[in-house]
Amino acid sequence: MYARRRRKYFLMMGGCIALFVSAWAVVRLWSMPVAIGMCVVAMVIPPVAAVVANRRGPEDRWWDDPSGDPTSDEWWDELDGRKRR
Repeated sequence: MYARRRRKYFLMMGGCIALFVSAWAVVRLWSMPVAIGMCVVAMVIPPVAAVVANRRGPEDRWWDDPSGDPTSDEWWDELDGRKRR
């Protein structure tokens, strides 16, 4: 699951870099407004890529991880009806 999210992140960021480079190396020679539009699209990609990379899927069991606070973990285990070893 982490490899899939990482792959999506790097593909999105690679697309972002490709948009920036192609906009100012090639496209600007034909149309400046299109190059600016490509940069605006590329500007939106990094926040979306960060959300995709940090999103947890239904198979991620983050709620079972101990918090690090023994009192809190013991309290939650008691509520869940299980004991940690």
